Amino acid sequence: MEIEIGKNRKAYWTFGLDEISLIPSEETIDIEDIDVSFRLGDFRFPIPVLASAMDGAVDVRICGVLGNLGGLAVLNLEGVQTRYEKPEEAIEQIITAPGERVLEVLKDVYKEPIKEELIEKRIREIKKEGVIAAASSTPLNAERFLPICLSAGLDIFVLQSTLTTVRHRSSKWHLDIRSFCKKSPIPIVIGNCVTYEGAMELMEAGASAVLVGVGPGAACTTRQVLGIGVPQVTAIADSAAARDDYYQRTGRYVPVIADGGMRRGGDIAKAIACGADAVMIGSPIASAEEAPGKGYHWGMASFHPLLPRGTRIYVGILGTLKEILLGEAKRDDGTMNLIGALKLSMSSCGAQNIKEMQNVRIAYAPAIPTEGKALQR
Repeated sequence: MEIEIGKNRKAYWTFGLDEISLIPSEETIDIEDIDVSFRLGDFRFPIPVLASAMDGAVDVRICGVLGNLGGLAVLNLEGVQTRYEKPEEAIEQIITAPGERVLEVLKDVYKEPIKEELIEKRIREIKKEGVIAAASSTPLNAERFLPICLSAGLDIFVLQSTLTTVRHRSSKWHLDIRSFCKKSPIPIVIGNCVTYEGAMELMEAGASAVLVGVGPGAACTTRQVLGIGVPQVTAIADSAAARDDYYQRTGRYVPVIADGGMRRGGDIAKAIACGADAVMIGSPIASAEEAPGKGYHWGMASFHPLLPRGTRIYVGILGTLKEILLGEAKRDDGTMNLIGALKLSMSSCGAQNIKEMQNVRIAYAPAIPTEGKALQR
């Protein structure tokens, strides 16, 4: 819906996760009977959670732990894990740097070239954990990295940048996404996008799933630096509409994965209610005892040499990854037992599975975060 913001100028009216609430149903469901699984290609995941490909959140260990809990962690192929034989030393430099020197240290750490032998090594290490292996690359390096990944046994390739489009104009370089997807023997997840048209074109090009979200992540400064982005409620709903229309036309279902801006169980429930099939989260993963960043994380574009779009943030260490995702919770603010919260929300909304949750009633409710909460503040 458009609103007039000035003479001959209109703006798209959009909504964020803090502005809506889910309306409980007249029918409730036993939490034990609720199924939160989702499918990506031929793979089925018991929980709809992907870990963001950020160096402070994901390493080989997290890939193994999250995989065994039923989710999927995505390794950053352009991060410290593939630049350093001992990535923990590089991470230590970043997390111990004084605040005024963080950007300088980030740029210095990421000057180290990416080593193809480390790409293969890391993927093989993930496979040794006995889990599904997923890794992320920007379009610039995708054609070079994919053959290496395939030889190492990668299961899912994530093609990701701040905004990825099928129609990228360049006088120097261009990745033919249609050809890339067609030639790949494994699923290609592509992101990020925020519009119906952008999501539809990625699906038509062969994406196995699309990532939705530009700038909502806690460590990301894209919205401030570039002035672009769409609040997640609208971005997810529009992309989900593209998914449904595409499915009706072709019979091929392409999952929508909400990426960024979700820290609590309620955020995840709202994202799925808006149409997401799964969520990709960073801060909750980074706050796990097993995370490589020891309570710190930073955005994937934080170290860009010309225009950094991210910052180092401290989220703290809340507990083990199992406690954060499955409980028992040690906090009462919704940041632990995220899946338990999702299931209870689905129970209250009368949704037995993800598809039913995508059809629950939603209220525009900007007062929800503050109504009656004066004493908590």
